[in-house]
Amino acid sequence: MTDTPRHDRRMLEMLVCPLTHAMLTWDAERQELISRAAGLAFPVRDGIPIMLESEARRLD
Repeated sequence: MTDTPRHDRRMLEMLVCPLTHAMLTWDAERQELISRAAGLAFPVRDGIPIMLESEARRLD
């Protein structure tokens, strides 16, 4: 399991869901930002969060 560097984690903690404006949680194993409110997981690629609904994975 990988983790983000401390400064990246602080940046990720400031982000909110682009659809619901709810807080996101970090899934280090999958490298995703999780929006429980929207039921979506937004990918983080090369340290860049992809906050597009079309790129998000639906949560089960």
